Amino acid sequence: MQFQWYPGHMMKAKRQMQEDIKLVDIIIELVDARIPFSSRNPDIDELGKNKARLILMNKADLADTKKTEVWNAYFKRKGYFVVCIDARRKNGMKLIQHEIMEACKEKIERNRRRGIQNRPMRAMVVGIPNVGKSTFINSYAGRACAKTGNKPGVTKGRQWICLNKNVELLDTPGILWPKFEDQTVGLHLALVGSIKDEILNTDEMAVSLLKILLRDYPGAIEERYGVKEKEETEVLCGIAENRNCLKKGNELDYTKAAALVIDEFRSGKIGRFTIEMPKEQEN
Repeated sequence: MQFQWYPGHMMKAKRQMQEDIKLVDIIIELVDARIPFSSRNPDIDELGKNKARLILMNKADLADTKKTEVWNAYFKRKGYFVVCIDARRKNGMKLIQHEIMEACKEKIERNRRRGIQNRPMRAMVVGIPNVGKSTFINSYAGRACAKTGNKPGVTKGRQWICLNKNVELLDTPGILWPKFEDQTVGLHLALVGSIKDEILNTDEMAVSLLKILLRDYPGAIEERYGVKEKEETEVLCGIAENRNCLKKGNELDYTKAAALVIDEFRSGKIGRFTIEMPKEQEN
């Protein structure tokens, strides 16, 4: 299955971002803590060179804690400021203001030397679709000022949001990139919901997900679904049986079982998983 989704508004958003980048002091990039590599748009590094950078590893509550620590250290070695957050529950949010000020320390000092006092740092919030940008902004601001939704493509335009005397945020639509060179990246994006489900093959996605979880987290599937961990297609059949996923005539409904597995992975009901690691990316 080929993974690709690049609607017209994303192209427009990228062009707008190129114009707006000169207006900001720092780029705040949200990534999904379950797929920290795949959820980074490679265009952002090119657009944001020479800008201070803060990476927020969102949905950390759904990710493997130990692997999140490895990714945190990896990004810091690359020169980024990093905070792990759960924007929905506001975990980690108190650390962000300090990291923004640290990342912008040189700019603040230059402003002070030029006699510019108390000018707020302007931050552009970027990230792929459905990574939680609007939820983060609303949690950080303490009010509903960005439209949210548990699906990609909710934010269509940009907006400035004044948080306090120190920080202003520029919200931007989530953008992917025109072509995934590695289809594993496309798979990972599809699994966490950053590509519209309507254009995907749910059965194939679930089999691919089961293959990953059976390899990296042995025992997790058996514990959740009571299915002996064999080959992934057999496991999907077992899940359909155990969860009574049936069509008319009591025939097993594998698509229903596949959708169940993907939904429970996304919601964290199966467990806390991270499905890629830094060493794999460097190799």
